[in-house]
Amino acid sequence: MAALFTLRGRCTLAAVALALTVTASGCGGDDDFSLADWDAPGQNARIGDIMIRYAHVAEPRGEPWQPGDDVPAYVWLYNKADEADKLVGASTPNAASVDIVDSDGKPLPDRVDLPANQLVELEPGKTHLMLRDVRQIIRSGDFMKFTTRFKNAGSITFNIQSQIPAYDESPSPTG
Repeated sequence: MAALFTLRGRCTLAAVALALTVTASGCGGDDDFSLADWDAPGQNARIGDIMIRYAHVAEPRGEPWQPGDDVPAYVWLYNKADEADKLVGASTPNAASVDIVDSDGKPLPDRVDLPANQLVELEPGKTHLMLRDVRQIIRSGDFMKFTTRFKNAGSITFNIQSQIPAYDESPSPTG
């Protein structure tokens, strides 16, 4: 009887260990992903092997963005895949269109290449996104639906926020 219990105990222990291993391997899929200064503000999302980080609309300067304004948006894109992908477009119901533009604000017809296992930063002074002809007032802290489209990974819709100025410590009017 003791031998049976010991065999059953070993099998139970092995089953528990296997279950924990399988469970742990599926958790924290982004644990192996780290970048310097990753504590930057912004919204995060993921579709397939594309990690979307620090997505935000540029902070309004002095007063809210007004209807008709062209408003910059920034995001970091990390392609964890072993093959390249491409950001082919973006959209939001809050603007007539969203263009991918160069550092001078001119539309890029070739879109944005996302090399395998590399970070691409769409930031001020570089290639970035431009919300054209915004349809409503955008205040710092406001959220809006935003869709990004990738050649291989597909599309994802998530909320992005209009950046709150560093000097403004008041709570968001929408959050």
